[in-house]
Amino acid sequence: MQVIHERCAGLDVHKKTAVACVWLTPPASPDSQETRSFATMTADLLALSDWLKSQAVTHVAMESTGVYWKPIYNLLEGNFELLVVNAQHIKAVPGRKTDVADAQWIADLLRHGLMRGSFIPAQPQRDLRELTRHRSNLVTNRAQASNEMQKVLESANIKLASVASDITGVSATAMLQEMLAGQTDLTALANLAKANLRNKREELKKALEGTLRPHHRLIIAQLLADIEFLDEQIAEVDREIEQRLAADQEIINRIDEIPGINQRIAEIVVAEIGTDMSRFPSAEHLVAWAGLCPGNDESAGKRRNRHIRHGDIALKSALVEAAKGASRTRRSYLHALFRRLTAKRGVRRANIAVARTILAGIYQMLTRNTRWHDLGADYFDRLNPVKLVTRLTNRLSHLGYQVTLTPVPQTA
Repeated sequence: MQVIHERCAGLDVHKKTAVACVWLTPPASPDSQETRSFATMTADLLALSDWLKSQAVTHVAMESTGVYWKPIYNLLEGNFELLVVNAQHIKAVPGRKTDVADAQWIADLLRHGLMRGSFIPAQPQRDLRELTRHRSNLVTNRAQASNEMQKVLESANIKLASVASDITGVSATAMLQEMLAGQTDLTALANLAKANLRNKREELKKALEGTLRPHHRLIIAQLLADIEFLDEQIAEVDREIEQRLAADQEIINRIDEIPGINQRIAEIVVAEIGTDMSRFPSAEHLVAWAGLCPGNDESAGKRRNRHIRHGDIALKSALVEAAKGASRTRRSYLHALFRRLTAKRGVRRANIAVARTILAGIYQMLTRNTRWHDLGADYFDRLNPVKLVTRLTNRLSHLGYQVTLTPVPQTA
């Protein structure tokens, strides 16, 4: 096979060690290989970089092993042409597997140009990704604390969640804090309700009648403190993300116009895919990269069960959340698409399909610099009106009705 890169290296990366194989193919001399092992501390990785420079290496490839490739990528970035490759794409023939053999295999594939690097954004976008993903973890932790609070209140016979939509809201939190302070007057507790919840004060009296035992008080006090602390952390991260995305606010506002998407999800989308769509050849390529389309598994002309890929978990989770919101948005194309697919494929697959449509729409918006154009809830009816009329007429006929259709005259 033709050699594409004459001076390249393959790295087999682990938590504590990285094995590097340098493969040189000089024009007028035979190939030469040299393999060394390095620790993954900063000083050792800098020594790895110096050694690769001394060998005049131009291209370096490594597997995307967990998060262990990141410190190596950070220190080698800018000095070499780096490729981070999906491990499933470069599996060697089974048997006789060692770290040295893996490094040699990666270097051999790289020098023949048989590798396709993963999309690794620039440092500012990688930093933004870490912030949005950290915020998502904080939101998850807050939801977990809220759910645990609900369980403890049920254990104490306090049915606050049956009246208040949010047991961690301002009114509910004030009531719980007063109960922890020893307040037992149900009327006084119900009067702490604010806004629309004040109209339910009689129901609140019944819901707050329970027994807080000492262990209940301890758990609720700790959960309230956790939720307050998490709210402060989320707000702090929100401010940092907003500051970093100030230049892209117009794009975020346009993405926010899509049904089901809010400010937070729009920020996640921009953090994960960026605003430059030239790195993705097509909308289909972006959808496949995100893991929102089925994989290929066909043999002997038979298509077997094809599960969706893992893809970008953070992006996929945000888009599926947006799809669930869009499916509840009446009089929209995405709602019509969800209802159409649910009957055929089920709710889960319909949500994935709606998420795929949203991401493909975002690609077109960013590529063409346009806004979201909703096709309308009647889009599928307008595709083939004759077929729709026939189907509805047949349904009425099967119910025992004689149907006569009279066209409505068109108004000028």
